[in-house]
Amino acid sequence: MANKVFGPKLFKNLGFHVRRLNSAPSPFSAVPPLNFTGDFNAVPNLVEPTPQINNTTTHHPHINNNIINFNDVKELFYGVPTTKLIRSSLTLQMAAIEPMVDLGMWVMNSKLMEMPVFRDVMLGFVKNTFYEHFCAGKDLTEVRRTVMNLSDSGLKAMLDYGVEHAAENESCEQSTTAFIQTIESTKSLPQSSASFVVAKITAICTPSLLKRMSDLLRWELKDPSLNLPWKRRTVPLFAESSPVYHTWEKPEPLTVEEERDLELAHERLKKICEKCLEHDVPLLIDAEDSTIQPAIDYFAYSAAIKYHKDDQPLIFGTIQAYLKDAKERMVMAKKAAEKMGVPMGFKLVRGAYMCSEKALASSLGFNSPIHDSIEQTHACFNSCAEFMIEEIANGSGAVVLATHNIESGKLAATKAIDLGIKNERQSLQFAQLYGMADGLSFGLRNAGFQVSKYLPFGPVEQIMHYLMRRAEENRGMLSTSAFDRQLMRKELSRRLEVATS
Repeated sequence: MANKVFGPKLFKNLGFHVRRLNSAPSPFSAVPPLNFTGDFNAVPNLVEPTPQINNTTTHHPHINNNIINFNDVKELFYGVPTTKLIRSSLTLQMAAIEPMVDLGMWVMNSKLMEMPVFRDVMLGFVKNTFYEHFCAGKDLTEVRRTVMNLSDSGLKAMLDYGVEHAAENESCEQSTTAFIQTIESTKSLPQSSASFVVAKITAICTPSLLKRMSDLLRWELKDPSLNLPWKRRTVPLFAESSPVYHTWEKPEPLTVEEERDLELAHERLKKICEKCLEHDVPLLIDAEDSTIQPAIDYFAYSAAIKYHKDDQPLIFGTIQAYLKDAKERMVMAKKAAEKMGVPMGFKLVRGAYMCSEKALASSLGFNSPIHDSIEQTHACFNSCAEFMIEEIANGSGAVVLATHNIESGKLAATKAIDLGIKNERQSLQFAQLYGMADGLSFGLRNAGFQVSKYLPFGPVEQIMHYLMRRAEENRGMLSTSAFDRQLMRKELSRRLEVATS
């Protein structure tokens, strides 16, 4: 349906006029790969109070509040230029102004963007503000500079070329080429500065085919006698509590053409995995909504079984802790892989499709697959993290804890230190989005943990959807934005005082 131009008086009702950010793919997301010169599921938390700098003590019985020190801002932001602190503080402040976010969303989804001059002006503004704050650059030359700056500050990089939701095989092939070039670029980066390369299965296999596969996999759960001749060796994809309401009737088998396309997708993933093995860089596979997630898990787990580095996983799938079945599915997959002698790695996030998941379940007459409260989501994330840290302590598996939540960071760090695995850097890592939760990133770094920043990159117009989602989250979903601004202002005030004394 074509976008309509609405007046500012309707901003308060924007939800009725613009596409939900976590539903259908953006029109920008199918742009072909950039001309490479040189080379992420978001991890949103739900609404929660903003921690206070001078009152960061958490009364959780299992937290050591001395592990991460937020009071010493000089130590926290060492190595960060003053100009970057000022720019970051101003950009986060803009993104936190609700009318500005509403206005930006309205403009980007309106016919005004079809006017060349207006479009150029808007993209120029976005590039010099939100883009430079949340993204690593338009190509691999710019990405390299960003990665080196991160490395100088003691952080690592997850390289995420911003392409997803391919429409046909040609786009899938272009995406595969881009992912492979990203992997190859790591050899020109400082040693170990890139912790992961990120790939989206929707970029190498069309969402329509992923939906067909997911329907068949769900029906196989209902009827184990169903024959799926294309299915490869994997670990359990569903738990007893997993929702299957997406598939109401027995799906037709994949057609000959669909099976051919599936084989092509497997071949693309094979090329990516082999390139990761060659360059010794792990692959992180992002999650999507539950409509197509079973097929994405199938790709991730079947590849993880085939490709790994001795006792270290090469392929990391993603578990979204805001789903009620997250812990059960993760434990089942981990234990099944262990029986196969396969090392299993996960990225643990809270989740990025809360609105669309709830809406879909409600439209079909079912309860939401999302936890009923923020506290339950936090508890699930922390429980999953504890399980994996204990598994690592026993010599099995690896996990990336992708969180902006300070209490979750402290809990996991406390548990790791108690079990003596702080220095198991390949097995336990923390991650935050580039441009967000810097206080937590630097605090965990100072505590001795490996910390990575999720670095999306590509042309501005290609990852506009990503930028809009960051602004939306920053406004109301992530308390760490306000907390980071407090930390930055405190450090800027300290530096000003030193300079003028």
